[in-house]
Amino acid sequence: MMSATSETLHPRSESARINLRTSPEAKALIERAAALMGTTVSSFMLQNAYEAAQRLVAGHDTLTLADRDRDAFLAAMDNPGEPNQALRDLLRRG
Repeated sequence: MMSATSETLHPRSESARINLRTSPEAKALIERAAALMGTTVSSFMLQNAYEAAQRLVAGHDTLTLADRDRDAFLAAMDNPGEPNQALRDLLRRG
């Protein structure tokens, strides 16, 4: 998995702020986890949120097909049908 670089998480030219509120229990646990990793709470939270966001976006942007569906898709790409009148009209407008 691709991890965030320091430059990605802390760009030199500009930065943006994210504020959040949490329970005292969650705060204490996050502080402990950050200390165990030898980092600040901000760095710990940013790194973990960034990685979770990458996983979520990658999962959303990835299309997984069953073998049968993949084969049908590739066959359609290799042997496209003749364009119909609606497609010809659309291409003429562009």
